[in-house]
Amino acid sequence: MKMPFGPSARSSALKPHECAVTWQACSLLLDYPDERMLAGRSMLRRAVAPLPAFIGEPLTAFLDHLDVMPQARLAADYVATFDHRKRCCLYLTYYSYGDTRKRGMALLRIKQTYRAAGLVLDDGELPDHLAVVLEFGATADPETALRLLTEYRAGLELLRLALTEADSPWAHVLHAISASLPPLDGDGRTAVQRLAAAGPPEEEVGLAPFGSSDGPVFLPEPRLRVDAQGART
Repeated sequence: MKMPFGPSARSSALKPHECAVTWQACSLLLDYPDERMLAGRSMLRRAVAPLPAFIGEPLTAFLDHLDVMPQARLAADYVATFDHRKRCCLYLTYYSYGDTRKRGMALLRIKQTYRAAGLVLDDGELPDHLAVVLEFGATADPETALRLLTEYRAGLELLRLALTEADSPWAHVLHAISASLPPLDGDGRTAVQRLAAAGPPEEEVGLAPFGSSDGPVFLPEPRLRVDAQGART
């Protein structure tokens, strides 16, 4: 199967503030499409309009989709896409570890990474949700977020592939995320192909204290908040 790896080679054209805008916009657009999320469409259009075309065009296409679809249909499509399809999981560590003890340790490391930056997650949210990682990069620590996205790049690309094959409108958002990242090298492409062929591990154990990943955790704003020593509001 030919792998559509997308336009990530053009990510070097992004300036730091453009990358931050891209990640924040994608984070918001991956949220559950309730009335609060949809109320931000005009703001997001203004934010993405100045971005390079290889970022702005897919995000604008997705915003166009939000404009013409009823909220109830968008919500149903979101659940059908991200809740009922394992290949469309928004939790990045799932692709590498499945529901295994190793995934629990990976979640703990990510949570500690946020804590080291002075940020903590709201109760009940898993730290590897793609929208959370993107918000972390856009608002707190882009270098560390890039490291996390690179570490779990194979899963992210598999998610993009699955959404593309399903002709999902959310594929536009994943195309923009991929385009904001460095191009995949040969090892990265091999990792995506291997993961596509084998899938994540299937051992069903031990995610406590992080809860179950059987379905999406819908992400209210804000997802990240400062701890007692932090300065972010």
